[in-house]
Amino acid sequence: MIFLVLSIFQKNKKKLLLPTSVALAFLFFIIQSHFNSANSTADSIQPIPINEAIQPQESPIEFLEDNRIFVEVKGAVNMPGVYELAPEDRVLNAIELAGGYLPTSDSKGINHAQKVEDEMVIYVPIEGEEVESLLSSSGESSNLVNINTAEIALLTTLPGIGPAKAEAIIAYRNEQGIFKETADLMKVTGIGTKTFEKLESLITIK
Repeated sequence: MIFLVLSIFQKNKKKLLLPTSVALAFLFFIIQSHFNSANSTADSIQPIPINEAIQPQESPIEFLEDNRIFVEVKGAVNMPGVYELAPEDRVLNAIELAGGYLPTSDSKGINHAQKVEDEMVIYVPIEGEEVESLLSSSGESSNLVNINTAEIALLTTLPGIGPAKAEAIIAYRNEQGIFKETADLMKVTGIGTKTFEKLESLITIK
């Protein structure tokens, strides 16, 4: 079979030479074009450098300072309660938020110009009520509660002292006599060392 093909090719090689050359040239052109196209595509794909990769943007975390101040107003005001004020506010602003004074109030011992402080308690006594000077003219808090004379309303302005403990303090005074020193307050049922530590700088016996 091979010899037959070769014999035919030898007899007609002049006629087949041109078509064969054209076919080979065309085939070479197609192969070359395909190869160049593949190289061009490969060159166009470039890797993204690591340092140029898109990094997610982190939103800055803002820490907002809480400047709110909460003050409790008690006693002879129209609306006793806890009120939110600004650091530059004064005692007068707290009294106004509480609806102002009752007709029976005694505000002579209150320094209305004093700046308020967080967790501050402003107690407004009624006329004739014996209360230590509540707010000093120097602007420093001097609202010491006299545990020998204060009644329930004033005693409950102290931290950790509710109506029940206030009644226990008054009952102790009636049964045992006045407190000879502030530390004697721990002799009252329900008032321990931790509670007294919170009260020590806020009370007096004179």
